[in-house]
Amino acid sequence: MVKRRDRIRLSPEELKTFIEEQKSLQVATINRDGTPHMSTLWFAVVDGDIVFETYTKSQKIKNLERDDRIALLLEDGLEYDKLRGVAINGRAELHTDPAVVHRYALEVMARNNPGIDREMLSKAAESMAQKRTAVVVKAERTISWDHTKLGGSY
Repeated sequence: MVKRRDRIRLSPEELKTFIEEQKSLQVATINRDGTPHMSTLWFAVVDGDIVFETYTKSQKIKNLERDDRIALLLEDGLEYDKLRGVAINGRAELHTDPAVVHRYALEVMARNNPGIDREMLSKAAESMAQKRTAVVVKAERTISWDHTKLGGSY
């Protein structure tokens, strides 16, 4: 008998496709007092890692400077039998070198603004890179689910 957990897990190819289909990424870091700090960001996948960039002075970056643990959530579906998602726990690598930030910012912008000239996006990313930090998430644990695989049975 196949366990329910195993029935709903995404295959590596399904996982890759699901992540590519998503636009927004839920990001959780740990505040100084131990409470979670949640935010939503655009992201890209570069060299197999989820990456995003944000203002260097943002709460999430301050939290990651103290504690590099990070949790991510990508999800969709409005009814139980249609729920799909991926939760990732890992460590954040922070990059402040403007050239590195530019690289990741450009990938995030290009992914989320199809149809806009890459050269134009590159100029915008260059400007953004001066006040931002890029975050590369090194996944340590990935959990996925796709309730549509249950065929309506629970």
